[in-house]
Amino acid sequence: MNSPSTDTERRARLLAGADATLRALSDILAPLGERFTAAGHELYLVGGSVRDAVLGRLGTDLDFTTDARPEQVQALLRGWADHQWDTGIDFGTISAVKGPEQIEITTFRSDAYDRVTRHPIVEYGTSLEDDLIRRDFTVNAMAVRIGPTGAEDFVDPLGGMDALLAGVIDTPAMPSESFHDDPLRMLRAARFVSQLGFGLAERVHDAIVAMGDEILRISAERVQAELDKLILGAYPIEGIDIMVETGLAERVIPEIPAMKLEIDEHHQHKDVYWHSLTVLRQAIDLEDGDPDLVLRWAALLHDIGKPATKHNEPGGGVSFHHHEVVGAKLVRKRMRALKYSKQMVDDVSQLVFLHLRFHGYGKGQWTDSAVRRYVHDAGDLLPRLHKLVRADCTTRNKRRAAALQATYDDLETRIERIAEQEDLAKVRPDLDGNAIMELLGLKPGPQVGQAWKFLKELRLDRGPLDRDEAEAELLKWWAQQPKP
Repeated sequence: MNSPSTDTERRARLLAGADATLRALSDILAPLGERFTAAGHELYLVGGSVRDAVLGRLGTDLDFTTDARPEQVQALLRGWADHQWDTGIDFGTISAVKGPEQIEITTFRSDAYDRVTRHPIVEYGTSLEDDLIRRDFTVNAMAVRIGPTGAEDFVDPLGGMDALLAGVIDTPAMPSESFHDDPLRMLRAARFVSQLGFGLAERVHDAIVAMGDEILRISAERVQAELDKLILGAYPIEGIDIMVETGLAERVIPEIPAMKLEIDEHHQHKDVYWHSLTVLRQAIDLEDGDPDLVLRWAALLHDIGKPATKHNEPGGGVSFHHHEVVGAKLVRKRMRALKYSKQMVDDVSQLVFLHLRFHGYGKGQWTDSAVRRYVHDAGDLLPRLHKLVRADCTTRNKRRAAALQATYDDLETRIERIAEQEDLAKVRPDLDGNAIMELLGLKPGPQVGQAWKFLKELRLDRGPLDRDEAEAELLKWWAQQPKP
């Protein structure tokens, strides 16, 4: 635990950094503060904007709160903002753009909740303190007064800075009250663990354990959005583990905690659950640039088929035959239930389905045909599949790990060599539909599709054929087909 003097020094350092960050925005904050002050209104930078300014990670989204009503905010922004819109006006929010900054200004609120849905009964508040205490977590309940000179006083009536210094996610009100009002906040707590690397206050942890079923009030779309933010965070393993530990995961994506029961066949991890988290961490290490949502989901879920395929072998061994097939089906079912897009469902499930295929490569025994099919089946997902397969190597045996990576290096080299000779990403038959119909004397119909499929399989097996060879093979195949 840090000493009081250390905390005081760190507090001063963080506030100085936030002050410098906000001074750099004076060309935005000062004119805005001047307009509101001249009109007799208060204006505060608030919530995640203040938290991120203190942490030195403020982006271009700025959140404000004010005692001015939405119609007054619209009038004050007119002639200053580059553009404004009122899609959130029913909740007291006016949005605007000024230069590169995205701005939201919300009237003080002191909402009530019906506790059946998560939608608040919007009530305007009369003070900043009333507005702050209704917020989700204390680290998001700090404010900075904005006046004619820009950022002025730091306001923290609920101990948000103390929580930030301690690295703790806590609620302004009692957690039970906060989570009854809006159960999505339980999932947001896990999301902030992932994004900030903080831990949960004990009372917050206990409240989530006791109230987990409340999350079932939340729509699948909102759950999906929070899960994506969590898995894209800087510390997703910690966020996922909090979900599992508190029982939230059991309600929203039960396939993840189910893996805790299955021992990994390599016996190198506590269980498949921890193996999967290790694969996720290693996949993240292989990312190029921005976080890759598809890769991260595939890494986390690549083994979810194991619980359903576990088989105890003679001698104490364990096998999970065809778990990639079962896992791909489970991914589709769960991600559809969470309302993911068709593309997202297809991509993640296909990576799960393909993640084991490399293990049939052995020491390079695959034919060129098998390599073509590997590339063809992966399609645009091939770069992600490369990373997933490499991340799935979690053995602690350094010699075995090095051998696996060297073997995959060999496969990638073969893919590159074959790709130099032919476009593996766009494998198509050597004859198109028109050529097939002309050669076989067919009209458009199912038989043309069957002939096209035959030629594509032939192309995958043997590589590019010249036209005469392709026509000869097609005629030979056609002679063997039953005729109507």
